[in-house]
Amino acid sequence: MDTLNYALLLFGALAGGFVSGLAGFGTALMALGIWLYVLPPSLAVPLVLICSVVAQVSTLPSMWKSFDLSLVWPFLIGGLAGVPLGTMMVAQADPKVFKLSIGVLLLIFPTALYLNQRPLALKFGGRIADGAIGFAGGILGGLAGLSGPLPILWANIRGWNKHERRGIFQLFNFTVLAAALALQTASGLVATQVIWLALIAFPGTLVGAWCGARIYHALSDKHFGDVVLGLLFLSGVGLVWNSFR
Repeated sequence: MDTLNYALLLFGALAGGFVSGLAGFGTALMALGIWLYVLPPSLAVPLVLICSVVAQVSTLPSMWKSFDLSLVWPFLIGGLAGVPLGTMMVAQADPKVFKLSIGVLLLIFPTALYLNQRPLALKFGGRIADGAIGFAGGILGGLAGLSGPLPILWANIRGWNKHERRGIFQLFNFTVLAAALALQTASGLVATQVIWLALIAFPGTLVGAWCGARIYHALSDKHFGDVVLGLLFLSGVGLVWNSFR
């Protein structure tokens, strides 16, 4: 890797950490859009998992008091069940298809949330539906560290406020991504090179998470959603563009 590639690695860590600190999820959504320019999925995915866990741990103490733990457990049960399936799919990922698939997801996901201007409070399915969404998020977490998109879309439909959403995503993502990292490590999918890349990325992840957490406390519900959706959409544009190059 040359100097530019290292700079992109650090920038991706900073962007991923910032969104994670701001929203309680999103390290993969932002960092993968940058890291897949310079790294294959086999290195980018475990690196995302490591940096995601680091970002979650660094902001957890300042957020803990606002969490509603009663909302989280169905997502955790479903997510932990889905992680092994996603982990088994990692070795099968084709780089171009991987980039395009994630990019399209990042275009559809924030656009759907943005166009939904009317507040929703759907109760359909109850805890079982929450667990099913957690299961799908666990699969994406094991595959690419993308445990956040489906649960945050579902939380928007549920009508939960900023603090309730933050608590769900922070605890869900931390648990699911830590489990995915452990499984990938046990399966021999985490190469030694990933450890060195993580050491380079850590400063950007921590600084980004610290800045994101400070801004989170100052945002209203509306501004919180708008900032996150805009960042996710830009990441999706970058991934889709790169997949056709």
